[in-house]
Amino acid sequence: MKPIDSTAEILAFKMLGYSIDKKWTDWAYGMISAGFETESLLMLAGERAPFNQFEMQSLANKVFYELGLTYDNKQLVLKNYACFLIDNALSGKVKTLNVLSALKNMCIELDYELAFYDFYSLYYAKDELIYLDSQNYWDGATRENIDEVIRNYFVRWRVGVGEDLQL
Repeated sequence: MKPIDSTAEILAFKMLGYSIDKKWTDWAYGMISAGFETESLLMLAGERAPFNQFEMQSLANKVFYELGLTYDNKQLVLKNYACFLIDNALSGKVKTLNVLSALKNMCIELDYELAFYDFYSLYYAKDELIYLDSQNYWDGATRENIDEVIRNYFVRWRVGVGEDLQL
């Protein structure tokens, strides 16, 4: 059995130290629906807000151990998370600006990691073009072509740059 796609997101959240929220319980439920079943996974799926972070982090550690999931390879975890987000944007499941926002935030949390800096720039280029006629973050991007620029960058990153990600 293969873990569900959002496992990439949950592993990145764990590695980045994000608080556990409803996305985690939704992921646990999705894993159960995909055929995974452990005592801790069932417990995680049944949790509801407000979440006691100390208890939830301990429970999440048990879930990862029971499922054999690791998040110790930073490069792989972040690449998989970025690909998960990009795939959701390219398929239309998530708005492009929301994906760029998540990747921009990750870039900031990683001290403006060069591998993700273009997402930061694209986010602010798109954001400025919503309100202004021009932007200074991405050379050649205009209101008329920003969505195409972003989509083309996502495809290029997904196919090429993401494979060579070095953190």
